[in-house]
Amino acid sequence: MDHSSDGSLTHFKNTYYRYLSKKVTFVIVCIVVSVIAIGLELSMGAYEIGFIDSYKALIDHILGNVPPEELGKGTDQIVWDIRFPRAIAGFAVGAGLGVCGAAMQSSMKNPLADPYTTGISAGASFGAALAIILGFSFLPGAFGDTAIVINAFVFSLIPAAMIVIISTFKKDVSPATMILIGIAVMYFFTAATTFMKLTASEESLSEIYVWNIGTLGKSTWDNIWFQVSAAIVGVVAIMLLSKKLNILAMCDKDAVSLGVNAKRIRLLSLIVVSLVTATLVSFTGTIGFIGLVAPHVARIFLGSDNKYLIPASAAFGAMLLLCSDCAAKCIGTGLPVGVITAVIGGPLFLYMLIKQAKKYSW
Repeated sequence: MDHSSDGSLTHFKNTYYRYLSKKVTFVIVCIVVSVIAIGLELSMGAYEIGFIDSYKALIDHILGNVPPEELGKGTDQIVWDIRFPRAIAGFAVGAGLGVCGAAMQSSMKNPLADPYTTGISAGASFGAALAIILGFSFLPGAFGDTAIVINAFVFSLIPAAMIVIISTFKKDVSPATMILIGIAVMYFFTAATTFMKLTASEESLSEIYVWNIGTLGKSTWDNIWFQVSAAIVGVVAIMLLSKKLNILAMCDKDAVSLGVNAKRIRLLSLIVVSLVTATLVSFTGTIGFIGLVAPHVARIFLGSDNKYLIPASAAFGAMLLLCSDCAAKCIGTGLPVGVITAVIGGPLFLYMLIKQAKKYSW
């Protein structure tokens, strides 16, 4: 019996289990912190509720232990009808943006790519501005928040549609070219939005400002299901593409030699990211830095294997957005969460670039 081979096999298994446990631990820690952040979301606000009491009120509602006369009133109303939908939206939007950021960075082979790189945010902003300033709705008869959501969704898909169309009819379109197309369309929409702002009232400008920064404050039971569904679809779809996204890390010719149509996978990934991101930003506005920072942090701890990177990016993105929203509530009622994500994300991203620049390979 070869004891040396048995020892090598045992060492290999132990190394693999440590490798796997590190990745699982990262995701579990992010989820645990997210659960704590949800408790803080439920307890913080103009009417403060104890951390334990807020979770008790939530569990009582779910289990049906709330007396009929108290249902939808007082603490039950605040926790269940107002704060819990916002917490769910924070988890879903953070996870969705984190996954979309990981997919964009892997498919485009660009560390600066994020869900908004293709101009989605600029298109959505233009659509929202049309509804807020001019009262125009892409869907006749819609008005108010409904018109804003519909316009933002439709116009956010235009930049992605242009990239897909150009890439379909033009053979040699590199990832860099796709990004530049998105940037060109982004500048057009940004200019058009700025022009409309010149004629806007102070009230309309204020509403557009909050929308552009991003907020979870408009999340309700009526709309969070769209956000949750989009996040689930994004995670599942990108996970199904994870192996092929790993192959895209090589040059396109090598990918073709392995039986992977790099251009097709890149376009499919772009379509999924565009639909998911468009759905999310339509309800929350353009919350920045989540899709950019979450994949980088996950990559530092877990490496670039998309099989692990994608769920880790989702978990960290959800945690980051929930913690940012808690911080926004601590600083001041009504502060958009996008301000906090920018304050946290900017320095964090700069630190990672300085510390990890030599370790990244694209």
